[in-house]
Amino acid sequence: MKILLDECIDWRLSREIVGHEVRTARQMGWSTVRNGELLSLAAQEFDAFVTVDRNLSFQQNLPAFSIAVIVLCAKTNRLSDLRRLVPELLASVSIARPGAVTYVGA
Repeated sequence: MKILLDECIDWRLSREIVGHEVRTARQMGWSTVRNGELLSLAAQEFDAFVTVDRNLSFQQNLPAFSIAVIVLCAKTNRLSDLRRLVPELLASVSIARPGAVTYVGA
């Protein structure tokens, strides 16, 4: 599965997401792209978008995008807190559906 990590997630987390092709928004040159446009771009190349932005589902019409959105819900956005969610994230990737949001760690 092809996964895009939002720029608000430490790029080092990509090393933990084994068995998938993972890129960051920065690697794609999309650091300054806003959420709606970012989701449109990501949907063209990726299967899932991973973020920590819990408000994304309220700000965007997710069913309009053909990409699954996975929201990591950790105590902080620090790498140490996000790493704890990796096993649940890996399990969620296979069941995440395009146009829907899946919460990990909620």
